[in-house]
Amino acid sequence: MKLLVIECAALGYELLKRHSTSALWENLRISQIATVFPAVTCSVQASFRTASLPEKHGMVANGIFDRKLKKPLFWEQSSELYGGERFWCEFRKNGGTVGQICWQQSLGTDADIILSPAPIHKHHGGMIQDFFAKPADLYKKLCVKTGKKFNLHSYWGPFTSSKSTEWIADAAVELIKSGEAADLQLVYLPQMDYVLQKFGPGSKKVGRAFRELESNLEKLANIAKTSGYEIIIFGDYAIEEATQVIYPNKILRDAGLFSTRNVNGMLYPDIYTSRAFAMVDHQIAHVYINDQNDIAKTAQRFRECDAIRKVHTADDKTYIRNPQSGEIILEAAQGAWFAYPWWNESNEKPDYATHVDIHNKPGFDPCELFLELWPPMSISTDTSKVKGTHGLTDKPVAWASSMDMGKINSIIDGAKKIKEIL
Repeated sequence: MKLLVIECAALGYELLKRHSTSALWENLRISQIATVFPAVTCSVQASFRTASLPEKHGMVANGIFDRKLKKPLFWEQSSELYGGERFWCEFRKNGGTVGQICWQQSLGTDADIILSPAPIHKHHGGMIQDFFAKPADLYKKLCVKTGKKFNLHSYWGPFTSSKSTEWIADAAVELIKSGEAADLQLVYLPQMDYVLQKFGPGSKKVGRAFRELESNLEKLANIAKTSGYEIIIFGDYAIEEATQVIYPNKILRDAGLFSTRNVNGMLYPDIYTSRAFAMVDHQIAHVYINDQNDIAKTAQRFRECDAIRKVHTADDKTYIRNPQSGEIILEAAQGAWFAYPWWNESNEKPDYATHVDIHNKPGFDPCELFLELWPPMSISTDTSKVKGTHGLTDKPVAWASSMDMGKINSIIDGAKKIKEIL
């Protein structure tokens, strides 16, 4: 069997119903399904690939906190970062091939074909754009076939656009057309994520962006049909309006639990001596606490914050029981989201605050989608600019399939069903 699985960032069921215009959907069986908590990219993708919850596979956010290094690590790409058997394990043992294009945590031996952005950051500034590819020459071959290179600036940062999704779709089309695609080919299209976070789900820009997404999906659906592939399209989370921001590290600092290090007037986190630290990620935050005696009173401080809907501790059934989890897991109220800053004055912010720096910031920063007028080409630190957020499981996501798969209730159900079909 040949199967093309396309994950579309932020493809909520309501979004699909509101903005779909393409005849593509008429040929697919569409349903609304539940996502997983937390509803963030890496957690959802790991859950889909293992047909299990974060409690089991350990990808509890888009980042992990290394307790020995005392360092949060966001957007690292090793496939060893999450555990659990991949649903395609038996399929590969029986001779089937698997490919992953732009899926997070895909670098390793899990797949036969891999494409993932892997730039080289130069010592004196600047960047060499490149891809990790398996086979090693695959990226260069696809650049020739598509007639263009992938531009990382259109994939994340203030210059994000539909160009990244267009390149990924075109590369997948060329891969399938050449007969070199895997039997089970996974593709990730990021486009809607940017528009919804920058402008919010109520923006007029959303409809135009959705039509661009549909255009790329049509290309993929057409080549899949002519090449003998069944197709599945699904969303990872639904984005809602962002109306309020929460600063958990400020709360911890005011309580004397979070320490900073003054470097030339800029405040950097001193996680080595901090009694507590919050690793934030959209609408969830993991709070790591060194002293067990601090957990109860810290949890109570967060329960007193109206913008926080739930404070999960190990005493709760809803707590994600995995060593990667913080001693406390915070869940924002609807419309609220967590930001990483701990400083109060603008001149205290660390150098990386005004740069696109996804690996050094101790939390996800949607402000990287916005430019500041001054200094030129700097990243905004104005959290009020963010208009969309996600992480909760209140709203269903979309699932569309070219074949009858029976009743699919959740992303994990879908993965289990694919395993049966394969």
